Order: sequence, then structure tokens, then C-alpha cells
Amino acid sequence: MKTYPRIAALALAAVFSAACSSAAGSPAEEHGQAAPQGKPPTVEELAAKVGCEPVIQIEAAELRQGHCRTPAGEFFLTTFVTQQGKDEWMDAAPEYNPHLVGNLWTALSSRAVLEHVQQKLGGDLHLTDHRTKTPAPG
Repeated sequence: MKTYPRIAALALAAVFSAACSSAAGSPAEEHGQAAPQGKPPTVEELAAKVGCEPVIQIEAAELRQGHCRTPAGEFFLTTFVTQQGKDEWMDAAPEYNPHLVGNLWTALSSRAVLEHVQQKLGGDLHLTDHRTKTPAPG
């Protein structure tokens, strides 16, 4: 996978955003949102369903991200504490299409790898920038 520098830059931006937004308490409380129903899946739980052991790369209050390597290919799994955090990440990530989106989680990789991951995890495959509907490169 050749997008490591871009994904790393996005991950750092997400961590910075999470650190800034979590300084004054729960983001859900600050924005008048209810906490999500039930416990969101962890990176490890999602990875186990796909058959990999993730290497955790980001451990932050708002999100966690791990890298997985399977026979089908490599991908990144990111889990979020709140829907708002996921939405903000989605707004910052359009150039990282395609991505697979589930309840408080996303996966990034090539379309072929994400189609394999989708068979195991479900979710919606986003092939365009959700704001502009621009097709994914390549």
C-alpha cells in the first residue's frame, strides 16, 4: 500500500483534532448529543472478524487506529467514540477514498481489499467523496 504518508498525516490531524475537542469534557455532552447506544466495537474486535491481529498506530481519546495485514491485503481500521468524531473524520478524509464505513468505525484500503473486508464486517463502501460525489482515484 503506497498511501502510508498520506494516511499518517490524516491520522495526526485526527489526533490533534481529538485532543483539542476533548479538553473540556465529553464531546457528546458539549454538543448536546446523547452517548451512542451500546458499546462501539474495538479495533481488535473488528480485526478478529477479518482474521488479523492489528498493530495499533493511534491511541487517542476520540479514536483508535490499527493496521491489519491479511492474505487479501493491508488495511487500516479506525474506531470512534462518538458519531460526531466519525463525521469530522469523514469530512477530513475524502481524498482517502475508497473507505468502508460502519457504526463508529471505518476501514481504508483499496477497493478490492475493502470488498473482502466488507464480506466479514458489513458496512457501506464509499467510493466517492461523500460531500462532492467525486469518484475515488484509481
